[in-house]
Amino acid sequence: MHSTTRSTYKKSLTAAALAVAAAFSLAACSTDSGSGGSGGKNPVADVSGGQKTQAATVLDTPFTKPDFVLTDTHGKKFDFRKETKGKPTLIYFGYTHCPDICPLTMGNIAVAKKALPKDEQKKLQVVFVTTDPGRDTPSELGKWLKAQDPSFIGLTGNFKTIQAGARSIGIGISPTKKEKDGTIVSMHGAQVIAFSPKTDKGYLLYGEDTTVKDYTKDLPKIVKGEKP
Repeated sequence: MHSTTRSTYKKSLTAAALAVAAAFSLAACSTDSGSGGSGGKNPVADVSGGQKTQAATVLDTPFTKPDFVLTDTHGKKFDFRKETKGKPTLIYFGYTHCPDICPLTMGNIAVAKKALPKDEQKKLQVVFVTTDPGRDTPSELGKWLKAQDPSFIGLTGNFKTIQAGARSIGIGISPTKKEKDGTIVSMHGAQVIAFSPKTDKGYLLYGEDTTVKDYTKDLPKIVKGEKP
């Protein structure tokens, strides 16, 4: 099952307006009850309009970082605000059984990151928060992210805690649902939010159409907390 929701945003896009809109802009990704699924057309919400700088949407009112403590791939507690304070950070909410957009998004970021100088690669934090904590254990997250980039941080935990954190930065997610045919459907927003190391605010938003080239161009600016 795949569906696409399209939304148009006014020129004066604010974080508050985005939060409301994103709550209704979810990607329906389905897999079988095993470890994978078939691909298909990207079923991800499109964010258009706003103060765009090519691939990035610059938020008029930046987001405050989610105030949640989750569990990383080593089984240790990870205080998101504390651990990412003063560091350039990208956050994405998805799940390891996703057949298309989740691995594509993380793969694009991984490739782009490698184009950064080594010292800047070490500064950039890329955080993947699961929307399917029932199946995405720390171990499963670790295996999946290792194939993308071993330095990526994977987080899991209580679903309601994750959902509240996502909602605080304008990303809507819903609990996984098993259909009558056995497929498991996960609804989640597909946005990537970039946080500045200068302000610790989420000031840039990227949609599902963001390419490796786009991230490669913008990451050097994000590392410095600058606008693309």
